Amino acid sequence: MKTVHHWIGGKTVEGASGNWGPVTDPATGAVTTQVALASTEEVDAAVAVAKAAYATWGTSSLSQRTGILFRYRALLDAHRDDLAALITAEHGKVHSDALGEVARGLEIVELACGITTQLKGELSTQVSNRVDVSSIRQSLGVVAGITPFNFPAMVPMWMFPLAVACGNTFVLKPSEKDPSAANLLAELASEAGLPDGVLNVVHGDRVAVEALLAHPDIAAVSFVGSTPIARHIHTTASANHKRVQALGGAKNHMLVLPDADLDAAADAAVSAAYGSAGERCMAISAVVAVGAVGDELVDKIRERAEKIVIGPGNDPASEMGPLITKAHRDKVASYVTGAAAQGAEVVLDGTGHTVEGFEDGHWIGLSLLDKVSTDSDAYRDEIFGPVLVVLRAETYEEGIALINASPFGNGTAIFTRDGGAARRFQLEVEAGMVGVNVPIPVPVGYHSFGGWKDSLFGDHHIYGNDGVHFYTRGKVVTTRWPDPSETPAGVDLGFPRNH
Repeated sequence: MKTVHHWIGGKTVEGASGNWGPVTDPATGAVTTQVALASTEEVDAAVAVAKAAYATWGTSSLSQRTGILFRYRALLDAHRDDLAALITAEHGKVHSDALGEVARGLEIVELACGITTQLKGELSTQVSNRVDVSSIRQSLGVVAGITPFNFPAMVPMWMFPLAVACGNTFVLKPSEKDPSAANLLAELASEAGLPDGVLNVVHGDRVAVEALLAHPDIAAVSFVGSTPIARHIHTTASANHKRVQALGGAKNHMLVLPDADLDAAADAAVSAAYGSAGERCMAISAVVAVGAVGDELVDKIRERAEKIVIGPGNDPASEMGPLITKAHRDKVASYVTGAAAQGAEVVLDGTGHTVEGFEDGHWIGLSLLDKVSTDSDAYRDEIFGPVLVVLRAETYEEGIALINASPFGNGTAIFTRDGGAARRFQLEVEAGMVGVNVPIPVPVGYHSFGGWKDSLFGDHHIYGNDGVHFYTRGKVVTTRWPDPSETPAGVDLGFPRNH
């Protein structure tokens, strides 16, 4: 059986706690790997290594950092398939989805390669007689990232490339459910020339998380995961005087107006709801159909969903893979089996789906629930699986009121041909990311990613300008120098003296 250890100080460090976690192949249900689960002492050791590395990395030149990052980008590009294969083996997503994940992570590495322009300061001269004021940004020290299972390569790459480009050192605690991609990311960074101790990977469960949140030498914590955990991360780390960005869960809505291109809307709903088996915080999980378009839209979604091929992620014919664990699969299924009793019309029930030859895998088919009420479990909770709910609204005003009443505010979309309606929507909707005829409005790397309300705890979004600001702190310097003509006697600077 494969064993995954920690990566600390530029090398593999065997787990010493005696605690191990199972890593399952979701397509077969078989345990293929065991991962070391760090003790508090092991976390302390990793932070100590990162702190020692910061003494030199924090004062390294921008050209040194960017040179390493350019080499790192080239290595990641060359190892796309290797990373994708690890993601498929441990997470279960199909290979094309895994490659897409790596590509989105690479965008942030490319952003970090241009950190020289991102860290430029400001200067105001002669604000008063012989007084200048400048603003600069400096690194924080040792920072930590706690990342989820659903994007084991992309989300870490949303964090550590910018953090180390800004001059920090980094301790990554990836999900213990699919840990191997994180180690390969760190190994490639070392191969690119990143000094030992600048990027460290510590595997673990809640013990490791709590140790990071409490550690006095951790200056900031980045997190992506569910809302309850994000709230805990923010509360605990803030109480320990750390800067925090904690991205939580979502219930992303897609508002479909009567004038929308229904074929385009149905295509978008299927790809956005069921891609990556719905295990993504930006999935469209609720469609709000306005006016009389509901029945036709549901029919079009059903027709497309029924054609999706479900199978192992390493099968080129597969369009959707299994869920991460059996327990998660069963939880997702419970929302579908209980939907009718809460008033929904079950258009598609995927709970009985199996794949021939892989009967022990964590399989579930695509489910579609229509005429769902806002007080039902399937609507209120983040299901994090291939379940799409459809709600009906008579008017635009009713639809946007429904969306804005949600406690989540991660992403949202509108489908319409009317520019005025789209403009109103993007200004009136209470969400951090908005798509207009775009179902999953994840920003490109040079804009920042983050939601509102219970989808984000902390003041900074992730990557983009917000990411740079999160991993640095501002300093303002006010200077006054005497005129050279006032130089004390005996010191000749070559300037004429005033007498």
